[in-house]
Amino acid sequence: MVKEFREFLLKTNAMALAIGVIIGAAVGKVVSSLVADIIMPVVSLAIPGGTWRDARIVLNTTTDATGKVVEHAITIGQFLGNVVDFVIIAFVVFMLTKMLLRPEPAPALAATKTCPECLETIPLAAKRCRACTSPV
Repeated sequence: MVKEFREFLLKTNAMALAIGVIIGAAVGKVVSSLVADIIMPVVSLAIPGGTWRDARIVLNTTTDATGKVVEHAITIGQFLGNVVDFVIIAFVVFMLTKMLLRPEPAPALAATKTCPECLETIPLAAKRCRACTSPV
């Protein structure tokens, strides 16, 4: 049973997926901290009112049985804050990915060509095929 489980983990790349999830969670914490602790204070300076995340649209105000006032409200500031957080986090992750994953260099131009008669690969400068001797 243990041997089959080990084979399952290795063949299905479950271990690689688990490692990816763990690393992803750690990177997510770093990026969230970057946004919350460094970027959002700067963004909050540009947006009028420092408590914009507390903005709400009150729909109804009632009193419960204990006499406490209960507000039913749409917390629009929290929603907009989460949207801004998402956009910033997505941009930071995009930039990190772009920085870490360099594109592969373009393949060099082929120094060979294919003979139309026998499909043999021959040098680009060849005037006759070395296999079938037909002119190319």
